[in-house]
Amino acid sequence: MTNNITQLFNIKYPIVQGGMIWVSGYKLASAVSNAGGLGLIGAGSMYPEVLREHIQKCKKATDKPFGVNVPMLYPDIEKIIKIIVEEGVKIVFTSAGNPKTWTAFLKEKGITVVHVVSSVKFALKAEAAGVDAVVCEGFEAGGHNGREETTTFTLIPMVKEQVKIPVISAGGIGSGRAMLAAMVLGANGVQVGSRFAATKESSAHNNFKQTIINVKDGDTELTLKELAPVRLVKNKFYQQIQELYTQNPTLEQIKELLGRARAKKGMFEGDLENGELEIGQVAGMIHDIKSAKEVIDEMMQEFDAVKKQF
Repeated sequence: MTNNITQLFNIKYPIVQGGMIWVSGYKLASAVSNAGGLGLIGAGSMYPEVLREHIQKCKKATDKPFGVNVPMLYPDIEKIIKIIVEEGVKIVFTSAGNPKTWTAFLKEKGITVVHVVSSVKFALKAEAAGVDAVVCEGFEAGGHNGREETTTFTLIPMVKEQVKIPVISAGGIGSGRAMLAAMVLGANGVQVGSRFAATKESSAHNNFKQTIINVKDGDTELTLKELAPVRLVKNKFYQQIQELYTQNPTLEQIKELLGRARAKKGMFEGDLENGELEIGQVAGMIHDIKSAKEVIDEMMQEFDAVKKQF
């Protein structure tokens, strides 16, 4: 299919893989791009030179377009941007920060820029900053989220009504049916995270992949809103957070409990008790580990089949 998203990124299908920390290395990004979507390398969990290595390996693994997801609050953001430019990356997704900071610079370098937003207000700011498209992420999504707790299918039409640039839907999208529903509501494409986290090419630990498969509805919750809202599986670490909340903790006490590298411990190293296990509500619909190509092929087959019913 062809629309303004496939044309913007020069891809076959309007499916973008989420640039998830500890999950989205070059193997996943290249596999998604080779299958017709847009693969993204998640820079948020990479030291600058590690990112460079993944970009170089991705260029060898695919001749299709791919991009890099960059959290704006990254401590080495200048080094990350420099590497992206030096390595000739053509697509950058930014998140968790002010899009004005780097959008103009990136576009001057001929880079397509997309910003992730959780509200109409931020979508308008991103458009004013000059981005080429926005990702509207509802609070169903895994990982770090907006504070507004607006659902994906409420957010899409509200943003679509206000902006002129293409809109990509994220949060709770893991099937062809969900993709069709998002596009009926006004999205021009979808970004898929959790479903790609449970793929063969994902760099997530096998323990975490099995956890995704086992998650049922109600097994995740948005928490740590005082720091940066994040959707987590309800494991031992999550329960420790809840127990701390009963004591009316200070911000410093919450930070002390969180400590460092919790996400790496859980998703990359496979510590299912003490790590952060970030996954979306759609995990309740994920029952097996497939290849990235199988995920995309099945999504498009279902999308086309359901579309014919109407």
